[in-house]
This record gives sequence, C-alpha cells and structure tokens, in this order.
Amino acid sequence: MIFMDMMQATNVRKNFSSVIDTAVRDRPVMFKRNRDYLMLLSNTQVLSLLREYTFKAQYIAEEDETITAVLDGFDLVVNAADQEQARNMLAVELVDYAKDYFDQFQLYYNSLNRKEHFPYILRVLLAEDLDEVKELINA
Repeated sequence: MIFMDMMQATNVRKNFSSVIDTAVRDRPVMFKRNRDYLMLLSNTQVLSLLREYTFKAQYIAEEDETITAVLDGFDLVVNAADQEQARNMLAVELVDYAKDYFDQFQLYYNSLNRKEHFPYILRVLLAEDLDEVKELINA
C-alpha cells in the first residue's frame, strides 16, 4: 500500500501544466498508469534527496612522484602529476561513466555490482558543470 495521494494518469494528462507546476513549485506528485507507479519531482527535490551521495578518493604517491587516485566503490583509477590534476581527471571519468551508465541503463542498473551506483550517477548527471562534480569528490 502506498500512503501518498495518487493521481490517475488520465487526470495527469488532462491537467498536465497544473500537475507540472505542483511538482516543481509545491511537492512531488505520484500517479498511476495501469499497474505502474510514477513520481514527478523537481530538480531541487531530487538534489535534496541526493545531497549525501558524494565520492571518496584514495590518493597514492607513486615512486615516480605522480599521484594515483582510486575512487572507492567504483572501478575508476587515474594517474596524474599532482592530486588536484588527479581529482580533475576523476571528475572527467565520473562524467563519462555516468553518461555510459545512463545510455545503457538497463545493463548497468540490472548488474548486481552496478545497481548501487544509480543515485551517484544521477547526482553526477544533475551537476551544472565539472567543478560541481569535482566538489563531490572527498566532499
């Protein structure tokens, strides 16, 4: 049982503008189409839900004086001249991975070792720019 008020999809279609306004300016809107349940949320609401999803990087000083950065929980590893450059490279890799994940959503989301990445991926995809993604690393 879902306790949230729910609209029928027919009513959402009939009142589309009003429903969108409610979702963006007031509160999330839940609706049902046949047996499927869906929810409309604004970007602000989604970002609020995802605010705790940040990334932890481990930085390793190499013998050749470069820095290797490894993103915990993800198969992302980069090597750079310094820690800031490594962090920047990790951010670029995260964006690329997020795009791949979303482009092949069914494959990644249904993979046991990748399903838990979904909220992190969504957080990266909602970032305004690369600097915002970098801020998510060791935030």
